[in-house]
Amino acid sequence: YIIKPENAWKRVKTRSNSGRFMAIVQELAAFRENHAQTKNVPRNRIYKDEAMIELASTKPANMQDLGRSRLLQREARRGDIADGILAAVAAGQAMEPEDFPKIDRSREKLQINPALSDLLRVLLKAKAEAAGVALKLIATSAELDAIAAGNREGKSLQGWRKEVFGNDALRLCNGEIGLMAKGSSVAVVEL
Repeated sequence: YIIKPENAWKRVKTRSNSGRFMAIVQELAAFRENHAQTKNVPRNRIYKDEAMIELASTKPANMQDLGRSRLLQREARRGDIADGILAAVAAGQAMEPEDFPKIDRSREKLQINPALSDLLRVLLKAKAEAAGVALKLIATSAELDAIAAGNREGKSLQGWRKEVFGNDALRLCNGEIGLMAKGSSVAVVEL
């Protein structure tokens, strides 16, 4: 599958979501992805996410600043990688605030009900076993948490997944059905 360099920043886990910091992360991630694809090497061989976060925090302006980076590998402190890092940091610094990357905060805002998430996991396991399908093909853990938080979008609520699991998941969330242990299996009970 193809990773677009302009979206590579979305895969980087950061603690800070400040606009300027994320602009630099976006530029550094795009450079790293482009360079890795050009050289046909893994992106972490260029520099690791931790080094990228350090660079976005310290904002090196020249080779001397770059040499002080604790997490950056020796090869990345000189040559075309170093030039690319400095150019990416400069581009992130120069970016206008309206062009800062838009961070998807929808996952952060979800008020997850842990008990309902657990019930959905039990329902998913029962439905997956009955259908003879792997759990992860129907719904991911994140999707279950989103459903428990009231989100009604996602792959598990569409198409065949909705027939196998989604309809009953929504009914469980609405209090229309319950779950009952029946021998070694779980049964759905109308309420």
